[in-house]
Amino acid sequence: MLERDKFLEQQGRGKRKGMSLDERVCRLTENGRVAALGGIDPVAAWARPWDGRWRLVIFDVPEEEGRKRVKLRRVLKRLRFGYLQNSVWLSPDSLESHAETFAGARVDVESLTLFEGRPAGGESDEELVGGAWSFGLVQQRYEAWSKVASQAPRIRSGGEAAWRAMRQWAQRERAAWAAVTDCDPFLPERLLPARYNGRKYWSQRVDLLRTLAADLRQAP
Repeated sequence: MLERDKFLEQQGRGKRKGMSLDERVCRLTENGRVAALGGIDPVAAWARPWDGRWRLVIFDVPEEEGRKRVKLRRVLKRLRFGYLQNSVWLSPDSLESHAETFAGARVDVESLTLFEGRPAGGESDEELVGGAWSFGLVQQRYEAWSKVASQAPRIRSGGEAAWRAMRQWAQRERAAWAAVTDCDPFLPERLLPARYNGRKYWSQRVDLLRTLAADLRQAP
């Protein structure tokens, strides 16, 4: 399944030689690496360039097409758009990469309109970011993850109980990190709020997972 979904690729034939297998190497593809990170590479996201232009999606889907409206909002949230109002959504990224998504919406210009440019009313980028995304919630999610991370077990003596504790903790850690990635827009660095701590928590997660990986390699 992992190979079918292009998350994993194998090298080597793995033919049997007596009771052993010859060398077979399994590698994560780029898709697999991103999936393992929780669906997004934060470092790449923060480092991506921004051309200084904002993209807006404005829609007014009729009440009788409520399902379409809900679906459109879910799509915009998945694409990490922020919302200034329920029907006005904002992104720093080009809409070209999402052209197929919006083309499939099958709504006319009176229902859905895409804009690109700079605000004419003197609004700052900081004000737009603060209005479009809830960074208070983002911080809460990071703090919740940090609490789970602080409870990470250490496997040194081995044993079924230790491995079971590690599996249970790993499930909670992945869930807590998924909650983070669900609400953090991972904006380009120049747009990040002054009090944003995402990069600090990401560094902590990398260090933690490296420490746990070293424990696993040394465990009996």
